[in-house]
Amino acid sequence: MEFYYNKTILGGLLGGLWGVEITKKIIGEKKSSGDLFVYPLILAMIIGRIGCFSMGVYEETYGIPTTLPWGMHLGDNYLRHPVALYEIIFLTALWVSLAFTEKHRKLESGMLFKIFMLSYLVFRFLLDFIKPHYTWPFGLSSIQTACLIGLLYYLYIMPVRKIIFTKKNS
Repeated sequence: MEFYYNKTILGGLLGGLWGVEITKKIIGEKKSSGDLFVYPLILAMIIGRIGCFSMGVYEETYGIPTTLPWGMHLGDNYLRHPVALYEIIFLTALWVSLAFTEKHRKLESGMLFKIFMLSYLVFRFLLDFIKPHYTWPFGLSSIQTACLIGLLYYLYIMPVRKIIFTKKNS
């Protein structure tokens, strides 16, 4: 019997983040290393979403039925939101905007990863509204709840003033 039917990159990202942060506290490491992983993570996630899209409704990464003109048949009798394609488009745009930001702004160490995580958490929170899922009595899915926990974590560790960037010296 398989116990892990629903796997999500979001759980891997948040679990990895907290595992690294706890380990860094234990060993006294102060340097940020997340920036090194941003672009490889985005590329891996894009490749993963291509796989999700190719599975159609046989893997739980499809969208709810829609009447929008870009709705797609994904293996059943409904036109559905192609949420895997939405995510590929979002991740590609995020890559471009992060690269642009890095080129034109001086970011403190670790900020690129924080921007990536904050962006992805907000995106996934919103995306889950157009995916079929179990909704908890308080109206949100497990993924949306995890997104909110991740966002609260970042609000705790990162005051809003740190999001304001300074221009790079020319």
